Amino acid sequence: MNNSVTNTARLLGAGLRALLVLTVVTGVIYPLAVTGVAQGLFPGKANGSEITANGKVVGSSLIGQAYNLPLKKGQETPEPDLKWFQGRPQNGLGTNSFNTRYKLILSGATNRSGDNADLIKWVKDAKAAVVKDNSTADYKVRPSDVPAEAVTSSGSGLDPDISPDYADLQVHRVAEKNGLPVAQVEKLVGEHTDGRTLGFVGEPRVNVLELNIALKDLMAKG
Repeated sequence: MNNSVTNTARLLGAGLRALLVLTVVTGVIYPLAVTGVAQGLFPGKANGSEITANGKVVGSSLIGQAYNLPLKKGQETPEPDLKWFQGRPQNGLGTNSFNTRYKLILSGATNRSGDNADLIKWVKDAKAAVVKDNSTADYKVRPSDVPAEAVTSSGSGLDPDISPDYADLQVHRVAEKNGLPVAQVEKLVGEHTDGRTLGFVGEPRVNVLELNIALKDLMAKG
């Protein structure tokens, strides 16, 4: 009986010591070490890939934002603010009527198949809107000019990037709405176009938030 109690106490003591040691190692030392390495080598990514403008954090380079006008009375879906470059169609993003504010609601995909009637209608309506919104007096957009990402959302609905083709398609409209020379806006797009990662991974891309911040700075100078 005494031996049984002694053995049980010894096993409990060993278990508690193991629990304490593992808690300190895996719950304190390891997280601090990983955090320290991340902050030392990749501080920007470790802190959420934040983007700042005028000394304030205005978003993350990893999360897309919506650039819409405030909702009008009776409206359920806000209209895009056409003075800004527009990103991909978004699911779960809050409206953004002001370039340096964003509100994230949720992330998710439509989960509809390619032959779904609702999805087909959404894509057709989105393509018609892109053609209409981006055609100006001296620049006409054809339906065949509209890239796929201009009318489809990403799996998360939070894609922060668009293709250079979609950015270029918006140049004339942005220039006209803001009273800027087309060449100046084209240059801005070129300066904010990133190539493939490591030269071969992914596709060239333009971060819409960074581009719109640069556009705002350009308008302020003008």
